[in-house]
Amino acid sequence: MDELNNAIGSDSITEPAPQNNPGELKRVLEAVLLAAQQPLSMADLRKVFVPEVGTDTLRVLLDELRLEWAERPLELIQLASGWRFRTRAEFLPYLERLNPEKPPKYSRAVLETLAIIAYRQPVTRGDIEDIRGVTVATQIIKVLEERGWVDVVGHRDTPGRPALLATTKKFLDDLGLRSVTELPPLEMMNQALELADAQQNP
Repeated sequence: MDELNNAIGSDSITEPAPQNNPGELKRVLEAVLLAAQQPLSMADLRKVFVPEVGTDTLRVLLDELRLEWAERPLELIQLASGWRFRTRAEFLPYLERLNPEKPPKYSRAVLETLAIIAYRQPVTRGDIEDIRGVTVATQIIKVLEERGWVDVVGHRDTPGRPALLATTKKFLDDLGLRSVTELPPLEMMNQALELADAQQNP
């Protein structure tokens, strides 16, 4: 091994081979997750290692990491699109002092529309209008699509083939959820969205 390193040159960086060392595997996972800008799926995490590490092994290591970070200001969470570290909610007020700009507040119409889509999905614009009892402005749907929270997932097989709207993985990720079954009660949706915005814009 020393001869190989000498042949490559002392300035070269050699990739560690952590496969036989669970502790080193965990350190690599930790580094990758801390550096990532977006949640990483199991497929993404498996690509980090050559040869690939099995999904079962990764799950065990991720659970261990989550426990190790349980008392720290950051937490490791599993979301709809993968795993990521995020700041715990109780520390957000301190971070907001560094960046006092508040995230955008959403109008009641936007929040009501989002809630209907989230809890009744997939729905058409007509469904939303029937439930809310008022016309849904195009701008409201546009705001939700631009935020990446809502997308067209198909068309209803009725005259005019209206678009079916549903929430996205990004919506679940921003709320810190793995699936729509974990959605908070309707009356807590606004609070959950404000917290999500604060964590996205510390």
